[in-house]
Amino acid sequence: MIEELVTAGLTLGSVGAVYVAAAARVVKQYERGVVLRLGKLRSEVRGPGFTMIVPFVDRLQKVNMQIVTMPVPGQEGITRDNVTVRVDAVVYFKVVSAADAVIRVEDYRFAVAQMAQTSLRSIIGKSDLDDLLSNREKLNQGLELMIDSPAVEWGVTIDRVEIKDVSLPETMKRSMARQAEADRERRARIINADAELQASKKLAEAAKEMADTPSALQLRLLQTVVAVAAEKNSTLVLPFPVELLRFLERAQQPAPPSQEQQPSLPSPELFSQLQKLLSQPQQQLARAKEPPAESTAESSPAPSYESASEPKRSAPSMAEQSLREQLPPVPEPFDPDSGGSKSGQV
Repeated sequence: MIEELVTAGLTLGSVGAVYVAAAARVVKQYERGVVLRLGKLRSEVRGPGFTMIVPFVDRLQKVNMQIVTMPVPGQEGITRDNVTVRVDAVVYFKVVSAADAVIRVEDYRFAVAQMAQTSLRSIIGKSDLDDLLSNREKLNQGLELMIDSPAVEWGVTIDRVEIKDVSLPETMKRSMARQAEADRERRARIINADAELQASKKLAEAAKEMADTPSALQLRLLQTVVAVAAEKNSTLVLPFPVELLRFLERAQQPAPPSQEQQPSLPSPELFSQLQKLLSQPQQQLARAKEPPAESTAESSPAPSYESASEPKRSAPSMAEQSLREQLPPVPEPFDPDSGGSKSGQV
């Protein structure tokens, strides 16, 4: 009898241990347990810690209550200003109602991911390229509202949405680079022009002050010379007044001829050519006066008086005629050997 009781006790103990092992569940701190008894939702959501369910009757489903970081794959779209872009984003969400997350939607993670992708495409089509690049805070808020509206019914709340990257085509990148370069150059030119304007105003004021006191200009000149000669160099730069250069230029210009001015004399070149022309008859006359050689005297006849006294002259050239027309007539030099007669006039 005692043995039967012991056996029955052991049997009941083993059955109880099996039952406890089958019914015991542990829910972690960041989880919540949703119990379905014979397919029907139990109103009580099991909290963290040790809990028991009815084996083969209840089914406990754990739901993670932590904030989930979900990357949204890059979505290609056309912006409102007809630019093709590719945008990546990140969604941060968490479950606030474990029962709704299990009952109202099959897979809340997949549902949130699909909603994030469609919302991202929609926000790309409604925005300009400049908004995607510079005004991301406003786009993040719009994305959060678009995803959070249907997710509330699923027991999920969207913590925040961030646009991670915006990929542009290479042609658009080059165009934006040229635009930025042109804008920078425009700003630089405006700043330079503004500086020149301010400098010109200050220089005008300084010129007025120096006009009242000429010694100030001389002192400024000396200061400039000292500044130039401060370094170790062998060249000293001195400013030269422009008025003096203009005066020298006017002095070098020829004065206009007056009405009472007499005609200018012939140039020295004309006189030298004239002397050459006058010396030719004299050379011929000297050669004619030389006594002939003995061999030549016997064979050749005696020269006539005309050849001795007046040598034969060649016809004047065009250059000689032009020179003679330009110069006044000059008499031939007197030859005492020719019997007091002149050889001719030019």
